[in-house]
Amino acid sequence: MKRPLLAGLLFGLFGVGVLAGEELQVAALAKDGQVHVSFRLLNAFTEELWAAVHSGLPTTITYQVELRRQSFPFDRTVASATVTASARYDNLTRHHTLTREVDGRGEEPRVTEDENEVRVWMTEFERLPLFSTDGLEANEEYYVRVRARTRPRTSWLFFWPWDRGVPSGSARFTFVE
Repeated sequence: MKRPLLAGLLFGLFGVGVLAGEELQVAALAKDGQVHVSFRLLNAFTEELWAAVHSGLPTTITYQVELRRQSFPFDRTVASATVTASARYDNLTRHHTLTREVDGRGEEPRVTEDENEVRVWMTEFERLPLFSTDGLEANEEYYVRVRARTRPRTSWLFFWPWDRGVPSGSARFTFVE
């Protein structure tokens, strides 16, 4: 009887990302001298994350994006970028202020009352030109890997030092000049 309990506890510790239902869909396209990356974080807005948003705390999802080349025995990181999407809710006006940044460069903030717009703003990104194709070798296999982290952390495993429970996804492509 103790072994199934121990196995269940270990699965609970190591399978948090799967249990939470978060999934990160990624697509990559090399075009016009840029690697364009699209990604979507599904099921990110849990009750806990909405509670953090409605508390008025700045709520941020940070996406670590890496362009990697497959090589034996270890893959090599060619370039990386950080994409952040934030929402701050004003309890008095009942408006959300939304911001986005790519490697520290921000867009003009938006203000909205629509919670669906908040969810889309923070979890859906289309054709971001994140990397230059300069330096990529023709007919070589590359892939883009994306990992997402929320702040404030809503998981009880916030102290866990490894990437367990962190949603991630990747997309492969062959660079053709």
